[in-house]
Amino acid sequence: MLSNKLIFCVSVSLAVLVVILLATLSPLPHRKPPSKPWLALSLYIQQPLTATVPNTHTVAPQDAGALIFHRVLTKGPKNTSRVIGKAQGFIIPVEQFAHSGFNIIYLTFDTHEYSGSVSVQAKNSGRGQKDELSVVGGTGSFAFVRGIAVLTQKDDRDTDLVVPYHIRLHLKYPNRSRTLPAS
Repeated sequence: MLSNKLIFCVSVSLAVLVVILLATLSPLPHRKPPSKPWLALSLYIQQPLTATVPNTHTVAPQDAGALIFHRVLTKGPKNTSRVIGKAQGFIIPVEQFAHSGFNIIYLTFDTHEYSGSVSVQAKNSGRGQKDELSVVGGTGSFAFVRGIAVLTQKDDRDTDLVVPYHIRLHLKYPNRSRTLPAS
């Protein structure tokens, strides 16, 4: 009986100690959320250098064709620009899936300034040289953001250069000064 009480007390004490250590030693995000409610970023999604890329797959029958992609996200337009993250997504470009909730692009950042991701809903994308997409959330430095993502690609058919997509993010952080009413 005494040993059971002793084991219980030691277990509770260790659990409390672990919680306190985790709370004090856990890493903090790279950057605090900005004090301004808006943030504007200009980035580039690099295209593969060849037409066939092992990390781009067409899934499903030809008439449905889903595009799953993984691209590098850079600070500048050149493929030698500083890498700041990655762009990954799942797009079903067929008309009956144009309004699908599955058409999402995830922009993941891993820099000293930003750590986290932004989720962009790609409804009605790919119809022209400029697409305005909805930012539907984020994590880390971008927790709960909303806004727009303007995706453009310069038409450069005269050259054989691979042109990256330019993405301008206009992000709005939630109002953190509001308090929730007590129930």
